Amino acid sequence: MSFFKKLKEKITQQTESVTEKFKDGLTKTRDNFTGKVNDLVARYRKVDEEFFEELEEILIQADVGFDTVMELIDELKLEVKKKNIQDPVEVQSVISEKLVDIYQSGDGSTEELNMQTEGLTVILFVGVNGVGKTTTIGKLAHKFKSEGKNVLLAAGDTFRAGAIEQLEVWGERVGVNVIKQGAGSDPAAVMFDAIQAAKSRQADVLLCDTAGRLQNKVNLMKELEKVKKVIEREIPGAPHEVLLVLDATTGQNALVQAKTFKEVTNVSGIVLTKLDGTAKGGIVLAIRNELQIPVKFVGLGEKMDDLQKFDPEQYVYGLFSDLVEKEIVE
Repeated sequence: MSFFKKLKEKITQQTESVTEKFKDGLTKTRDNFTGKVNDLVARYRKVDEEFFEELEEILIQADVGFDTVMELIDELKLEVKKKNIQDPVEVQSVISEKLVDIYQSGDGSTEELNMQTEGLTVILFVGVNGVGKTTTIGKLAHKFKSEGKNVLLAAGDTFRAGAIEQLEVWGERVGVNVIKQGAGSDPAAVMFDAIQAAKSRQADVLLCDTAGRLQNKVNLMKELEKVKKVIEREIPGAPHEVLLVLDATTGQNALVQAKTFKEVTNVSGIVLTKLDGTAKGGIVLAIRNELQIPVKFVGLGEKMDDLQKFDPEQYVYGLFSDLVEKEIVE
């Protein structure tokens, strides 16, 4: 059975609405990436060095990342040699297979959130201003609440004008309480209050916002260390997740941000927002492969339920859905 058929079989075991969200959300990347791959395949009669050079360029333009592209091209060359593939059309399913392999050959860390079966789960959100951090917190609060969990929000971004109010708007929209202090107050003190409130109200999940200033890495590091120390002291083993929120539309700049935040704090997962707004959705692979951090959620639209748990197979299907459907029909 071909890889495309196996892929289709695997994703049909999941809900159709998730498949549609990935398919719709990756339209721009698919049109950009697979459109160029289709054009490349149509122009070449055989798979040669020139073919691979052009493919390399297409992958780099899709923001797959230079190191990841070099690795992928090497693996494709080996596979083409091993299977004695002459027809460029056959390379398309090999590309999609290798993209899944690259994502899944990471360090074994999972896309699943580290949720506590008993007691409070504390999730800390980090990321620069403007990436959609507050919106992500609001959407995740909605997700947890709709699962029947008791959720609280902590307004730890006390420096940015309007950040507390923005979180409060989301709290009201979703129907969850926000623990806050005044603008300019100590974020660690906010976290302490939030944990006490979460304990007394027997909350299941505490979602914590933090400031996103990268201009002064030393200050950011000290601040995050202080916040984490307070959380750890009050709840041993917490925070259970440190999620870095990145804007997919910034492409390679998102990768630079991820490297910086990885230096200053122990990031356990990525939330990639606005994936539907970019033609360079290959950034998902660059982040996973070059930083060894799993992408846990992706933003595939504006609606409350458009923040989806990341799934490598759904992602690759979203990129190659036209080809998958075509092969199945044939």
